[in-house]
Amino acid sequence: MDYATLKDLKLSLFESAADGYRTTSDMACQAKDRIDHQITAKMRGALEGEAVDAALAQLGELSKNFHYAQVECGLVSTALNGLVSDLRAARKKLDAAVEDAQGEKFTVEPDGSVTYPAAGEKVDGKTPRGGTVKGTTYDAARSVQDQAAMFDPNPNYARAKEYANRIAAAVEEATEADSKWAPKLRKLKADDDLTVSHKDWADAQKDMHGVRKAAEDYLDGIKPPPTEGTPEENAEWWKGLSDTERDDYVSLHPAGVGALDGIPAEVRDEANRAVLAEKRGRYETELRSIPPEPTRYFQEYRGNHAVRAETAAWKEWNDKYGDRKEHLEGALKGMQAIQDRFDATGEEGLPDAYLLGFSPEGNGRSIIANGNPDTADRVAVYVPGTTSNLGSIGGDINRMTSLWRESQAMAQGQNISTITWLGYDAPQSIVKDAPMRHYADDGAPALNRFLDGLETSNSTESGGHRTAIGHSYGTTLIGSAARQGSLNADDVVLVGSPGVQVGHARDLDAPPGHVWNEEADGDVVPDIGRYGHGGSQWTIGGGTFIIPSDELFGANRMSTDTTGHSDYWGPGTESLKNQAAVVAGQYDRVEIEE
Repeated sequence: MDYATLKDLKLSLFESAADGYRTTSDMACQAKDRIDHQITAKMRGALEGEAVDAALAQLGELSKNFHYAQVECGLVSTALNGLVSDLRAARKKLDAAVEDAQGEKFTVEPDGSVTYPAAGEKVDGKTPRGGTVKGTTYDAARSVQDQAAMFDPNPNYARAKEYANRIAAAVEEATEADSKWAPKLRKLKADDDLTVSHKDWADAQKDMHGVRKAAEDYLDGIKPPPTEGTPEENAEWWKGLSDTERDDYVSLHPAGVGALDGIPAEVRDEANRAVLAEKRGRYETELRSIPPEPTRYFQEYRGNHAVRAETAAWKEWNDKYGDRKEHLEGALKGMQAIQDRFDATGEEGLPDAYLLGFSPEGNGRSIIANGNPDTADRVAVYVPGTTSNLGSIGGDINRMTSLWRESQAMAQGQNISTITWLGYDAPQSIVKDAPMRHYADDGAPALNRFLDGLETSNSTESGGHRTAIGHSYGTTLIGSAARQGSLNADDVVLVGSPGVQVGHARDLDAPPGHVWNEEADGDVVPDIGRYGHGGSQWTIGGGTFIIPSDELFGANRMSTDTTGHSDYWGPGTESLKNQAAVVAGQYDRVEIEE
């Protein structure tokens, strides 16, 4: 980059290119959505057979191509906007320096040097001659210029060298921007094939991190979301951004945007799907890099006895890779379950899925909605219990799919959305962890924010009706959320509850008569759990260990026709239909225990 190039640079060309890539990204997004939400959904709902399965598989690959193009073109657009931002700052400094120099009748030469006229007190009868000074950004050279200015009889020299140095600094800033962004843009290039591989998605995540680091200064100009903001504050932040700022921020911070309660579900879904694809690519790539597991056991004879022992090679492998491999495999299993739900859209009328939260780190996070909760009249949020994690999310997704089908069938024209909310670290051990209350206490504020966010983003005239459903330890978390804050739920359904930390239904913040409980025959969890999570009532004294199954608790005790702790969502069961009736607001259809 030199003076002439920066002076004549047409930033509008870069802006047009950024707009073009953003338009391409948007078109790819629309094409992906049309494939996923219209074409394949209708095919699944109306057709069957091997030919249909083959066509769906091909359409799935095409959708992946469009999704990859959407993400990468979005990054290119953001990178170009970052480049323009950096170059515009340098150009603004250059133009200001040139204007100031010309204002004093100095001449800026084609190489950026500044020519100044004769001026000053005469020496030997002659006015000190003018000259030309070339700018520099080196401190040592500037020190020499400063010393020269002290002895130069022409006062124009000092001012000219300042303008020349400002010009040089602007050119250097533009050169640095060019050097920073050129390699980033060159890297945003896909493989020359029609297959979007796991490696491609892993590279996309690297691209995102690279562009984000380079765009730090540009992003400083975009107002970030409020730190630990409420859903209402998050919504206001989102509304206050321009379309370009929204697109660029989502491109570089998809995980952050995807986790913000209160902003539109469609925005969170797009952001989290990008995170899912990129994380899946990275996890698959990392898993494939792990060496094969060596033989674990060998037999040796000690006297007349054969003894099985672990090999040294396996022990070394397990110390290095064992836990990581287990985590990768579990997380990938959960990611596949989420993708399976995406792919099931349209089957027997199943609505679009919305990924409202996702992270594979630790035990994992996953929040998946059947139907758009922003446009739903009635929303159910299901909180799973002990042993829940990303690897096991498939079962919880299936429960809410069954509940959606049953609820929507009763809805009488209302739109239903059912949500699987794994937004906390559930206890992973029934024996060691489940008796502890801190898992519920730690996760409860996140549930409260999520429920508040559903109300904030809901666009129906009523603002939406919310039902909180908990299973097992999930009910304890719901109770903790009500105890610690304000549970934003119009109905509360407790299933197989070991206790909810409070002693009466009225303490769960729902309107009177809108707390419901199910306990099936053979479900041992409630009576065992009451001694750790049961509540009490001041009217009868402490230490009573009241659980929702107790008549004293004051919940509507719904009848069940299932057995054990895990079958409450069996399709066609009374246990499921009673929950669905509550979700759909058909309270007269709920069967109550006599």
